[in-house]
Amino acid sequence: MKFLAAALVALAFPATAWGEATIVTRELPVAGQRSLAAAVATERFNLIGLHWKGPGRVQFRIRGSAGWSPWREAEAEPQDGPDNGTDEARRLRGWRLSSPVWTGTADRLAVRTRGRVTRLRAHYVWSPVENSLGRTLQMTGSPKIVTRRGWGADERIRRDNPVIAKTLTTAVIHHTAGAEPATPGQSAAIVRGVYLYHVRGNGWDDIGYNFLVDRFGQVFEGRYGGVERNVVGAHSAGFNTGTVGVSVLGNYERRRVSPAARAAIVRLLAWRLDVAHVDPLSNAPVVSGGNPKYRKGLPLWLRAVSGHRDTGYTSCPGTVYGELPGIARAAAGLGLPKLYTPEVEGGLGQFMSFSARLSAPLPWSVAILGVNGKPVAAGAGFGTTIQWTWDARLVPPGTYRYRMGAGPSVRPATGVIGRPAGALTVEGLRADPAGFTPNGDGRTDTTTISYHLGAPATVTASVQTEEGVELAPLFTRAQTAGRQSFTWNGAGYPDGRYRIAVVARAARGRIVTATANVSLSRTLSGFGVVPPAISPNGDGRLDSLTASFTLSVPATARLVVRLGTAELATVFDGLLPAGPQALAWSGGIRDGTYSAALTITDSIGPVTQLLPVRVDRVAPRIKLVNKRPLRVSLSEPARVTFIADGVTTTISRPKAGIFTVVLDRPFTRLDAYAEDAASNVGVKLRLR
Repeated sequence: MKFLAAALVALAFPATAWGEATIVTRELPVAGQRSLAAAVATERFNLIGLHWKGPGRVQFRIRGSAGWSPWREAEAEPQDGPDNGTDEARRLRGWRLSSPVWTGTADRLAVRTRGRVTRLRAHYVWSPVENSLGRTLQMTGSPKIVTRRGWGADERIRRDNPVIAKTLTTAVIHHTAGAEPATPGQSAAIVRGVYLYHVRGNGWDDIGYNFLVDRFGQVFEGRYGGVERNVVGAHSAGFNTGTVGVSVLGNYERRRVSPAARAAIVRLLAWRLDVAHVDPLSNAPVVSGGNPKYRKGLPLWLRAVSGHRDTGYTSCPGTVYGELPGIARAAAGLGLPKLYTPEVEGGLGQFMSFSARLSAPLPWSVAILGVNGKPVAAGAGFGTTIQWTWDARLVPPGTYRYRMGAGPSVRPATGVIGRPAGALTVEGLRADPAGFTPNGDGRTDTTTISYHLGAPATVTASVQTEEGVELAPLFTRAQTAGRQSFTWNGAGYPDGRYRIAVVARAARGRIVTATANVSLSRTLSGFGVVPPAISPNGDGRLDSLTASFTLSVPATARLVVRLGTAELATVFDGLLPAGPQALAWSGGIRDGTYSAALTITDSIGPVTQLLPVRVDRVAPRIKLVNKRPLRVSLSEPARVTFIADGVTTTISRPKAGIFTVVLDRPFTRLDAYAEDAASNVGVKLRLR
């Protein structure tokens, strides 16, 4: 096998405190370039991840305590990540991402490529191994779970609030494809390293998996948001919503999972699917969100316990895949009896149907409770099917709770019906933009916080740290029900990630709180596009535009041309030094009005600014409508020049259409022509 490029890379890591995971990113030489490392390395890494551009392949090996490892493929699986269209997926669009590979302590990396690879980055992670784990939790029926705090998650680097799906139908099983942990303490170090690589390397909001399991039977909490909530992860592109991602630490392409790991997966799925009232042996209809294997909108069926290869082109989870039917059967038989697939149809003011399925014949009941907790209606029966209809046609408007149960040994299904008029809520709280640049250049200098208030209340807004510690109040005032908004300019605050908290207090003492994450960064300033309209037709007049801006520190820049949210052209994507920048674009897309979207990502996070641009190769047309009075039609906005008996008059028209021309004097000869913003000049109109 002939490889076109090879690189042997030396590392330069900063000193770290014990227990703190760190990541260093290096751009590696490609296309025949070669760089040799020094003989001695002073720093270490124990997890590696590679990113590259181009259709070629990348292989790597590392030097550890036992010498050089064999060469192995850096697997790029575009379906192993967030859903298309999300901010997580956009941050590294165009790059091919490898899975994070636990290498053990190493001090050298060798990389070689085959085929066309235009850019290559290595992410070196050092995650120290600790002998003891921290906090764990265990709920009724659940395995013992090592919490994020227990395995040492640095919550400061996590981006954005979790997205919660309405329902959960499927568990998707993965393996991390790296080395197996040697000790329980090393498992926590691997989880910390994967978390750091997913967030700081891949640009995701958080670790991609919802849970991770090691060969010792330990279960680790993954993505933030609550182990009992339907947190949308970044583990199976196109199928993250409504699924829970469980990954086994290690590479199981050839090996089988340990009995302890298998038992832990069974216990985890038996509990987590029971929380969602999903039968582990069931199949559920799903709709693909789009990935290389299943186009967006394609309906298909997934088993409740599926493997990653069921949702994309991958061999993941290796040999674990063949064990999934047995794992599903074991999970289905654990913790019985159970209640499956609860459904509520209809609403207040009509008949409402309540149904569910039980794993065994049992006495069951359905109860409707009012806002004060008192029973409003109830039904009961016996068997494996719950089916009851409530006549809610004459029920007063308000909030009611329902409970479908089958005795103390069955997890009940509960929920809320309706909402009282004037209930105090704070909904849809968001910052726009979520990342802003208060440097006085007139672009994204402020962010607007908006929300919907369900009832009149006294509202207090405050600035908090990312961890939720209050820094300063912004205002306290009475607000009416409806849409509300305010502006924050970040004055006096250093660059960083913050939370805006909105607390609403009703007259009777009820309190509702909502928060939104905000990134404040002054790295970017002076973004402009000149000219704003181009005509890339090769005539030498406004054939290209230049986007200019200034960076106060080195950062990653991504400049794309969008139509709405769809990206049509990538102008630049890479690292830039501090100082003035200029990026040229020569069109290459069809005529239309677009947005130039510049995203700058520094240690704080991404900031995006938009400017309108127009591609226009068509000259404006001017036609005579009437001589007296003089009226003409114009095909598009343009500057129209009239030359009447040698006297020139120029009129700017902001829109197309017919207009009347009033000149200073009568004329015997008149020439007229139009020029648009892209310097396209139309055919002259001549009157004699």
